[in-house]
Amino acid sequence: MPDATHGAEPIASELPASDLPLTELTGWGRAVRIPARLAQGEDLEALTRDAVLTRGLGRAYGDAALPPRPGARVAGSRLADRVLALDEERGVLRAEAGISLLRLHRLLLPRRLRVPVVPGTSLVTLGGMVASDVHGKNHHVAGSIGDHVRALRMRLADGTVVEARGTEHEDLLRATIGGMGLTGHILEVEIGLARIASPWMIEENEAFPDLDSLLEGLARDSASWPYTVAWADALASGRSLGRGIVSRTRWAEPDEAREGTPNLGHGAPVPFDVPWLPRFGVALHNRLRFALKGRQARPQTVSPYASFHPLDVLSEWNRVYGRHGFTQHQCVIPREAGAEPVHELFRVLARTGASSYLTVIKDFGSEGRGLLSFPRPGITVCLDLPLADRRTRPAVAALNEVVIAAGGRIYLAKDQLTTPEQFRRLEPRLEAFAAARRRFDPQRRLASALSVRLFGDAA
Repeated sequence: MPDATHGAEPIASELPASDLPLTELTGWGRAVRIPARLAQGEDLEALTRDAVLTRGLGRAYGDAALPPRPGARVAGSRLADRVLALDEERGVLRAEAGISLLRLHRLLLPRRLRVPVVPGTSLVTLGGMVASDVHGKNHHVAGSIGDHVRALRMRLADGTVVEARGTEHEDLLRATIGGMGLTGHILEVEIGLARIASPWMIEENEAFPDLDSLLEGLARDSASWPYTVAWADALASGRSLGRGIVSRTRWAEPDEAREGTPNLGHGAPVPFDVPWLPRFGVALHNRLRFALKGRQARPQTVSPYASFHPLDVLSEWNRVYGRHGFTQHQCVIPREAGAEPVHELFRVLARTGASSYLTVIKDFGSEGRGLLSFPRPGITVCLDLPLADRRTRPAVAALNEVVIAAGGRIYLAKDQLTTPEQFRRLEPRLEAFAAARRRFDPQRRLASALSVRLFGDAA
């Protein structure tokens, strides 16, 4: 089913890099800013000629979607957003890499189909989802998006355009899923879809007074519910540190659903940079949230937009952290390491005085398909930390040491503060990924600010 609709944004000229104006690009965390020559248009295959990186909607928190040096040519994929084929009977979709998850929701939900794995925002591109190998609240049953990729059409660093499918270029598939855009430009993606009984969801919430009971509740619900997530209060003190709420969700049956299709609209923007986000104000919000949402034990019918993407209600919510921005430390603690390292993450915050204003915990299932895929069996912890606070940077270094000791990983789509030395100790798969990059890009024509920082690429 072709779909050639685009947004109202004008198409940028497909000119040589030297003729393109400089545009300041930043990550979603807003801390790293690099001027680049951003080429945008509908023909992504043309745009990626001589580009060092493809950038979607810019939702990588740190420097993963930023060029390796000022003035480099970056291909913007957001206007290459057509649906190329939709087989509703088989549940297979093929689309250009720049299509957003929000548009896919609008297309698929009325047809009782869904993207099988979605991240915490709908404002990401399909190509970006694959490059980051995104995961969701159902990782413990559905894996990450890479597990559902059937084929990728890609432009390699030498200009060759290839179709990676099944055993054909399987090594390229594995390197590209979770490869952060460093193995080639993703032009088109073919994925398997999942069926739903209705476009609505049933959600239940349960409060737990401390971190131990919260983790136990999350593990219990993950054994019987397809979508689970825990919100934790990292600003509470004493025995209440880590108290929180487990939300468990499933798709509603037709007799449980509301009439019609949920409204999947854009959120209202935050109109200005918040000059100061006080810790005591966030702590008060957390207490109220724990008290009020913890009482919502009865099942509620909710839209998938509200369940999957609650922060999208504010389209520029990153401005809440002010002009200095924020970082997210997201790690996975392996199942075999137990709960103690998770407790230690919270103790690091308490010792350093760092403030995680939003803390989310999820259950992880199988190992990711990609060479550098983030997920593995265990518990993932996400900590949003303001960069205006001088305690954040040393806290991230200390948090990484906990993850290293536990044999865990960090998520590159969120990272911006990890050092090369720590990353080498965090990532034993690094050499295998580097070998794959040498096969597909021996001259390292493709690079990013992240690959300069962590992989030793030239700026």
